[in-house]
Amino acid sequence: MSHATFQGRRVVVGVCGGIAAYKACDVISRLRQSGAQVRVIATRSALEFVGETTLRSLSGCNVASEMFGDYPTVDIQHISLAEFGEVIIVVAATANVIAKVAAGICDDLLTTTICAASGKVIFAPAMNWRMWENPINLRNVQTLKELGYGFVGPDCGYLACGESGQGRLCPAEDILDAVDQGLGPVDSKLKGRRVLITCGPTREWIDPVRFISNPSSGKMGFALAQEAMARGAEVTIVRGPTDLRPPWGAQVVPVETTREMLDAVLAAYDGCDVLIGAAAPVDFTPAAPAQQKIKKFGGSASLELVGTPDILTSVSSLKGSRIHVGFAAESENLEANAQAKLAAKALDLICANDITAPGSGFGADTNEIAMYSRDGLTRHVDMTGKREVAIEILDEVETLLSTEAVSPQGGL
Repeated sequence: MSHATFQGRRVVVGVCGGIAAYKACDVISRLRQSGAQVRVIATRSALEFVGETTLRSLSGCNVASEMFGDYPTVDIQHISLAEFGEVIIVVAATANVIAKVAAGICDDLLTTTICAASGKVIFAPAMNWRMWENPINLRNVQTLKELGYGFVGPDCGYLACGESGQGRLCPAEDILDAVDQGLGPVDSKLKGRRVLITCGPTREWIDPVRFISNPSSGKMGFALAQEAMARGAEVTIVRGPTDLRPPWGAQVVPVETTREMLDAVLAAYDGCDVLIGAAAPVDFTPAAPAQQKIKKFGGSASLELVGTPDILTSVSSLKGSRIHVGFAAESENLEANAQAKLAAKALDLICANDITAPGSGFGADTNEIAMYSRDGLTRHVDMTGKREVAIEILDEVETLLSTEAVSPQGGL
């Protein structure tokens, strides 16, 4: 998934001494590719695992590692780096660095910079599972969380020692999501709001081995979730079956059928300020699903279908002053069909796309949409990445929040 908000943003990457230090290289590279300005602070131990030349090449800048090195400027490094970084992400954070920061110990450039930082500091830990579960380490982690420091991971999985357990560095995508949220604008109308997003397809079972579905991937909904969290929103995702890893930091409710998706939306609806229906729920379900596999006798079969509940229509009577956003994936009569859905579902905004256009169909990384409000066409977004489309949609949602009497935390 793309991270459009990194363009021109300033990120300090702290690299610690552990076997997972090499994975920091991927994080640094992807930050640069997404437009961020990156500075690297490497501990002495980190340079035993990954070379300074590699870190310098990937970041495009000299690597800072020594408090009292022979530097060509009169910079007070730990202050200038702390002022530079809108976010400091520590990859992969060791138990040693976590403990020192929790105790206020500043005995190297990384810990001193963290102590001087006024921006968001996020730790991405990696260590043996015994070290992670050590009560002293867990106490240090809890202390830092209570002080406002962020943590992403660790994951469970195979560790360098050959064992498995919690302590594995989380994927780079999760780390980038955490940085994304740390860089979020402080003046967003979505800050402190609760956003409920549906995404992906649903499945309606014909028999135990066959189902009706569609090619929706969930990419648009996940991009919306990423952007909403980057703006300070609390996000709940109700997702149908998808192979994509959901954005880090969101509350995720997995469902399968359209009825399950509706039930999950209703369960989360009371606390939300904004509902975005980006899912592609199946419209029809078998009237009488077979309990056993249907055998191929004679090479043909008939199937009676009945309609599934429409999720946005089902909650329209509960709407109050919440903002409701829908999608219309159409193959013809785009504007007329979108306007009809806007009215029938009592939406504030509908995002219509032509699924027959190259690059805007199911599963694509790009999209092209026309947004309609009750006053008509609001804006047209030309073909671009789905994160960029999400930015345009949420800009429009923020405009609606400015004009609607919606108080934070779902109050009406």
